[in-house]
Amino acid sequence: MRPEKASIVSDLSEQLNRSPFVLVADYQHMKVGDFGELRNRLGQAGAEVHVVKNSFLKRAMADAGFPTVDEKLGGQTAIITGDKDVAPIAKIIKNFTKEFKKALLKIGLVDRAVVSAAELEKLADLPSREVLLAQLLGLIQAPATRLARMLNEPASSLGRLVKAKPENEGEATPAEAAPT
Repeated sequence: MRPEKASIVSDLSEQLNRSPFVLVADYQHMKVGDFGELRNRLGQAGAEVHVVKNSFLKRAMADAGFPTVDEKLGGQTAIITGDKDVAPIAKIIKNFTKEFKKALLKIGLVDRAVVSAAELEKLADLPSREVLLAQLLGLIQAPATRLARMLNEPASSLGRLVKAKPENEGEATPAEAAPT
């Protein structure tokens, strides 16, 4: 392999190793303006899109220790990488696919595990990371909250009873209030 090509493969391999996810997309039949729009949307979310030759990608993935996905690498290929969570990126791609009516995703690799395009769409439907963490925290706190209420209830009941007793002493009972 010529030194220029080896350098490209080496850089691509480093980029694959740095990213927690790699999404392989097909950009065939996409206009330049549409592809630029996709780049802008993904760039705002912290992801990068790079057009790569399939042979370079195959070699870089092998060098980086990724599973073989040669059967999905055909046609015009672009890779999407980033340094954050994959869910917002998958959501952008799903919305872009609906808006421009272009099938993009071929396959994805999340934490070096192969993920199908359908699974990535399901991932796009999940709430944001912050919402999921808040829901998890609520689930964790729920048993402790119920226990605290249960332990506090006898004292609260006694307090309400003691408070109600002096209020009732000044009032006449229904039998006393009735005329004779």
